[in-house]
Amino acid sequence: MKNIVVIGAGTMGNGIAHVFAMNGYSVSLVDVAESALEKAIATINNNLDRMVKKEKITEDVKATTISNIKTSTTLSEVAKNADLVVEAATENIDLKLKIFKQMDDFAPKNAILATNTSSISITKIAAVTNRPEKVIGMHFMNPVPVMKLVEVIRGYATSNEVTKTIMDLSLKLGKVPTEVNDYPGFVANRILMPMINEAIYSLFESVAGVEEIDTVMKLGMAHPMGPLQLADFIGLDVCLSILRVLYDGFGNPKYAPCPLLVNMVTAGYLGRKSGEGFYKYQKGSKELLVSSMFKKNDTSFVN
Repeated sequence: MKNIVVIGAGTMGNGIAHVFAMNGYSVSLVDVAESALEKAIATINNNLDRMVKKEKITEDVKATTISNIKTSTTLSEVAKNADLVVEAATENIDLKLKIFKQMDDFAPKNAILATNTSSISITKIAAVTNRPEKVIGMHFMNPVPVMKLVEVIRGYATSNEVTKTIMDLSLKLGKVPTEVNDYPGFVANRILMPMINEAIYSLFESVAGVEEIDTVMKLGMAHPMGPLQLADFIGLDVCLSILRVLYDGFGNPKYAPCPLLVNMVTAGYLGRKSGEGFYKYQKGSKELLVSSMFKKNDTSFVN
């Protein structure tokens, strides 16, 4: 396995491309927007520069990593030589199904088709292809170059051979692969998202303020980041999308998104990427988190 195609040049896509390229794989990074590809390469460059400064890699490793990445806006051209295609597009089921239909048409018949989805059914995605046994989930964690876990998700028809190949490949990337089965939210988000949702409910019901809720979880439960700050980091729109997948998949009201989360996403408060979520952020600052949008016992925005 030498030629890797990564679809989507956003936060997850550029991180996945970075990790494969740094481990010697030839990577084609694909996106519909040339500007997104330019931004992705700039991000990878910056991340590599930080690694050089911390003496984790050499300048030669950085140069080789960048040379291993090619960009394209045309999936049909780059997919024809792919050994593995990793889809890392927006967490939207219709978009992912469309991409997988195209991947199935363009990629060689022996190519493995993987998705970085954090919650959408692998079985459902595989069903739109003519190779469901070669479709699998590779759920990397953000930031990809730093986080060790890869959640490897088997669809109903995913073969043992393909699963072993992806488990072994993840190890070669310096990751720790963990095999799970295909149910809504898999393991990571089935546990994480209800916790985040409950933290939002605690704010919504004026149990405590943003900083108080995050402090309890950081100091009391040894979490490196509070659940509300983590939600901002993930993206509140992404959190809402995953919760809806859980709610629709299980039909259990415990997964119903908090009305405050729904309102914030509707109003465009998406977290760090929009500049405001449960906290306000300042671009270009070394410390992005500026202050909480909510004051203790202030329910004016909530209601």
